[in-house]
Amino acid sequence: MALDVGDVRTGVALSDPLQMIASPHSVVQKPSLDATLAELKRIIAETEPVRIVVGIPLDQGGEHGPQARKILAFVERLRAETSAEIVTQDERFSTAEAQRMLISADVNRKKRKQVVDKVAATHILRTYMDRQAVLRRQGSEGGHA
Repeated sequence: MALDVGDVRTGVALSDPLQMIASPHSVVQKPSLDATLAELKRIIAETEPVRIVVGIPLDQGGEHGPQARKILAFVERLRAETSAEIVTQDERFSTAEAQRMLISADVNRKKRKQVVDKVAATHILRTYMDRQAVLRRQGSEGGHA
């Protein structure tokens, strides 16, 4: 599972059990942090993810700015609510990439606003899964020439 956490909406994406395909799931738009956490707990209980990847918006220098620190505090709250492993993934350009993808697919502005967060979460999950696949390949090569 991946989350694109925003101030207003949180995009959710899921992978298949083999972690080959990342798919958009939903957008959580609740009036408070507590309500958002309650809805995420419901989704987590329903989907039973092994790992939750949360996008962290690092600044251009790769550092934690104010928004990243806010999301890290959210991650700590979420950790208290679930037994699933929670990891973070740099998501500096995920929303912009999701917007570009939706525009190139000729999705109108109103529809883009409704789906961009779950598409961004899908991008975060795909990036994480690709990075894990590279690490697995490097580990299996074991230094052979």
